[in-house]
Amino acid sequence: MIPDWPVVMGRVRAALLRRGRTEHDADDLVQEAWLRLARYQREQTVAEPEAFLMRAALNLSIDAFRARAVRGEELLLDDVVLIDTAPAAEAVLLAKERMARLSVCLARLTDKTRAVFLAHRIEGLSYQEIARLHGLSVSAVEKHIAKATLQLTSWMEGW
Repeated sequence: MIPDWPVVMGRVRAALLRRGRTEHDADDLVQEAWLRLARYQREQTVAEPEAFLMRAALNLSIDAFRARAVRGEELLLDDVVLIDTAPAAEAVLLAKERMARLSVCLARLTDKTRAVFLAHRIEGLSYQEIARLHGLSVSAVEKHIAKATLQLTSWMEGW
């Protein structure tokens, strides 16, 4: 009896997929098993070609798994998705313009207000630490930061 090869190959492929192989790997393993069957049949008679094909594909799958465990995972370039997280050129240009504008706005603040604001926002100091550092009350630090925030917000509007 001559086997219905497309059906047989579909069964072998399904067995490989059930064992966790990807569709791509399953197709490759079925093809390799088919080639082994064809080579073996040149020299000897195969009583159960379907069983031979199934066993060869499963053995190849086990061999591939062991090889990956030893060598590490291989990736096909088709399987890799590269995502460019760098901002677009337009976004970089706008950010540079905003930074230039912010620098101008910071320069417009009084020296004391700028120093208090940057100590809190850039250096991450608490109000108490800033008050101690600059010889101010905590209330005065709060007022300097509020003043700087309001002025910078209004000057930066539109960006």
